[in-house]
Amino acid sequence: MTKMPVDLNGYWKMVSNENFEEYLKALEVNVAIRKIATLLKPDKDITHDGDHIIIKTLSTFKNYNMDFYVGKEFEEDLSGVDDRKCMTTISWEGDKLVCVQKGEIEGRGWTHWVQGDELHLELRAAGAVCKQIFKKT
Repeated sequence: MTKMPVDLNGYWKMVSNENFEEYLKALEVNVAIRKIATLLKPDKDITHDGDHIIIKTLSTFKNYNMDFYVGKEFEEDLSGVDDRKCMTTISWEGDKLVCVQKGEIEGRGWTHWVQGDELHLELRAAGAVCKQIFKKT
């Protein structure tokens, strides 16, 4: 078992969401869904046990669950996001959890890291970068 660089366990509430619409445009999400999505302030409920991590993104509109083992590639069904499938690998780079999603969209993925009592999330797709910050409750 690899050393856990950081403990992501907890319930996190969104406090900021920067450039989200650009990110959704890069994923070719239709304008109606984008308008709804940009109004949401989803929470993250994270269960982190060694290499096994479950990230639940919870909102009034739609919930999205991601259940994975660090370092193991799996097929991710993004039907809750942009209705694509991709091959996803998530690994630790220092104290950052980095996700690479191989599929139709170039440069797609995300990075999670903790700073103080904040959980940071950077979402990337086709050159667009969205930055989200969550506070532990």
